[in-house]
Amino acid sequence: MNVQEEQNPPEPASPGAAPLRCGIVAVVGRTNAGKSTLVNRIIGEKVSIVTPVVQTTRNNVRGVLTEARGQLTLLDTPGLHKSQSTLCTMMNRMARAATSGTDAILLMLDGSRRPQLEDDGWMRRLVRSDTPCVFLLNKEDTGRDPQAFHDLWETVQEETGCRRDDVLWLSASAETGSGVDALVDTLFGLLPEGPLLFDAETLTDFPRKIAIADVIREKYFMMLKDELPHAIGVHVETIHETPTRWDVEAILYVHRSSQKAIVIGSRGRMLRTVKRQAEPELSEMFDVQVKLNLWVKVEKNWDENHFLLKKMGYVQ
Repeated sequence: MNVQEEQNPPEPASPGAAPLRCGIVAVVGRTNAGKSTLVNRIIGEKVSIVTPVVQTTRNNVRGVLTEARGQLTLLDTPGLHKSQSTLCTMMNRMARAATSGTDAILLMLDGSRRPQLEDDGWMRRLVRSDTPCVFLLNKEDTGRDPQAFHDLWETVQEETGCRRDDVLWLSASAETGSGVDALVDTLFGLLPEGPLLFDAETLTDFPRKIAIADVIREKYFMMLKDELPHAIGVHVETIHETPTRWDVEAILYVHRSSQKAIVIGSRGRMLRTVKRQAEPELSEMFDVQVKLNLWVKVEKNWDENHFLLKKMGYVQ
């Protein structure tokens, strides 16, 4: 995977070639609606971590799809949820701000469930927007009747006194890929003509330190599958690089000593398992051998500490 720290200059179009369609689409919606799964499906590589646990994504992650017709950049955002800490507030703010300045907005709706309060909130925000919008009913394979979401949209328009007849409704399954090709065609059709925004080989511009931290977090989410992963913050301190190997030093922050014991595991078993699972994935991601050195530190209320949140990339 080409993970670049800075944006490369766009490549010029060939003389006589059809105009390229290039732009950014914000992928928004409530937590666990399938946004990261969809972005990974479209890009064809894992650029955003995916777990069954809500609130997994903590940063805006850009996935870049470059084809002969142009370049589609998908901005995967944290799912909106009830704010319980400074970190949660930052995540919600990040998600809402992501819709500003994009060429289109894709609202992900979980078709396996009835509409939730967050779905209502996003619709009320988007009904007043003049940015092209696509409402995607994800998990179409569940067989649930999607009419409740259409009814909610009608209610929102009536209550706000705003009407948008340009919103496109599509259905797909990010998990199986059904309907995703049609979605990509639709999104390309909404993009303006222009040059590439990123080098043609780039799949994501996500900073590598944050990408490494996310993979480490993902392994804990998948193994623990309860509230504890939300208490874990990961900061990659340093990356010692050679042409064939990266030695990564990372600190895992938890709130209490009891959490530290769980994160380390009996005789360090949990920590070793995380390293064993994360290192091959990171090595493939960056095309270099990656070795992790993980340290666990108790920092009460780390998710309220502005300095630590900035180091982790959650605060600009």
